[in-house]
Amino acid sequence: MAVRLALIAAAFVLALTGCKHRTKSKAVHRAAPPQQVYVAHPAQPPARHVRAPRQRSGLFGRKSPQVHPPFANENPTYRLDSGDRLRIVVFGQQNLSRTYGVDGGGYISMPLIGAVAARGATTFELERRIAGQLRVKYVKDPKVTVEVETYRPFFILGEVRRAGQFPYVNGMTVQTAVAIAGGFSERAKESEMELTRRANGRTVTRSVPPNYPVRPGDTIKVTERFF
Repeated sequence: MAVRLALIAAAFVLALTGCKHRTKSKAVHRAAPPQQVYVAHPAQPPARHVRAPRQRSGLFGRKSPQVHPPFANENPTYRLDSGDRLRIVVFGQQNLSRTYGVDGGGYISMPLIGAVAARGATTFELERRIAGQLRVKYVKDPKVTVEVETYRPFFILGEVRRAGQFPYVNGMTVQTAVAIAGGFSERAKESEMELTRRANGRTVTRSVPPNYPVRPGDTIKVTERFF
């Protein structure tokens, strides 16, 4: 009886030991779940608003003078004024055909009809005025032509070597006018000049570049630079 009990106890111990061994083996061979790795990134600094540098121009940061649109609405047709000399021909009337000057009041003085207003008129308009006055009393069907023989002078002053008035030359520019006046002085501002012109019945002054066209009667002023 004692021997039988001993055998039963030994069998129970062996069975218990086998179960523990199988449980441990399963635990060893079970695949471990993959671990997620987190990488810490350095914190980004907040975005900063960078103001664009302020544009400065001119000497010591002074704002450059604004150049106005030069005489944008000006009528390109040439208008007569004091100082113009005109060649007037009345066909068949030799005593009337000659050179006339526009006086300080803006008139020309012709035989028979006297003073005729010329200031502000085109050559075509003046032809019609002369013909109209001749037709009233003196000529039945007058044929009149008017052309500019000599344009009125232009004026230039300021920082040039020889300021004054000079004969106008067709196609001239501000730079050409400066050359006629002997060139710039040592203190002249050469990038832009002031030009005064009578346009559309008003006298207007504008800042213009050197290549701007000049008209008869214009006044150009070359200013002094700051340095």
